[in-house]
Amino acid sequence: METMRSLHNTLNSLKLARFKLILAASNDLHLPVYLGSTLRGGFGTAFKRVVCALKDRLCHECILKEKCVYSYVFETPPPAGTTVMRKYESSPHPFIIEPPSLPELPEKLHQGSYQGYKTGGTLTLNLILVGRAIDYLPYFIYTFEEFGRIGIGKGRGRFELQDVSCEGKIIYDSRTKILTTFDHLTLDTETEITHNLQSLTINFLTPCRIVYNGYLTKDLQFHILIRNLLRRIALLSYFHCGCDTSQIDFKGIIEQARQIRVATHDHPPLQWYDWERYSARQETRMKMGGFVGKITFEGDITPFMPLIKAGEVLHVGKGTSFGLGRYAEEQKI
Repeated sequence: METMRSLHNTLNSLKLARFKLILAASNDLHLPVYLGSTLRGGFGTAFKRVVCALKDRLCHECILKEKCVYSYVFETPPPAGTTVMRKYESSPHPFIIEPPSLPELPEKLHQGSYQGYKTGGTLTLNLILVGRAIDYLPYFIYTFEEFGRIGIGKGRGRFELQDVSCEGKIIYDSRTKILTTFDHLTLDTETEITHNLQSLTINFLTPCRIVYNGYLTKDLQFHILIRNLLRRIALLSYFHCGCDTSQIDFKGIIEQARQIRVATHDHPPLQWYDWERYSARQETRMKMGGFVGKITFEGDITPFMPLIKAGEVLHVGKGTSFGLGRYAEEQKI
């Protein structure tokens, strides 16, 4: 439909690359069940140690911030003279760290329990880079190696980055220390769409924190999900891929999304889980509650599927850089 045409163009121009990292424990590790915050926090500390030239300065005070890799990746200041998002101090981060998948996440997360990895055991995580950040993959690889030497979790257990693969091809391993070429992708969402789709079930796999009217929402409506997906994908496209997003009909898309309703279904409703993470940068514990579980929407879903599919890769809501807001379409049997 005409309302969606510019959005489709933006989605098909958004560059990204997906990598799988294998970490091998150098000694026994004692880690939280949900590793997203621990991985992101430790990685950020190591990244600053590796690339920051003026480590005693805050990014917004630093004369190098416009050209600094750390500032771009972790603080992501909007470019000078930008016409978009001018009231914000930072743009969406161009990376996502997806921790190992845990089907039993909600229960264990609620209990705040830990899990162990024996020496030699491995854990797998996914790294998604968007736009210009793809060029900085060598920094990410070197930082994970430094992160492994610094240590992670209780007792600062150490690990080794064993290898990195992209679309099933190993592009880096710890023996050779050589990074080979790889292909980036674009979001080809059109080929996966089922026409005349009247029902959609989404399974939120990690806590999702969506803000609407200034508050975290616990009552997810379809138009609220679409608003957040639109904003996230448009800003990633604009700031990190150089896409022109001015022609996207945000108002028209949101108005159409209001016609989609939440279905009364037999699976349990979305559940809210409160948990905390410690922010070393802010030196405080932060509440990071969000909803998990399944929700079904009914109506003319088909026009929105490219956006839904893009969100499966790029997540939605707050905390996406450490894996929050990850969801998947529940396939019908």
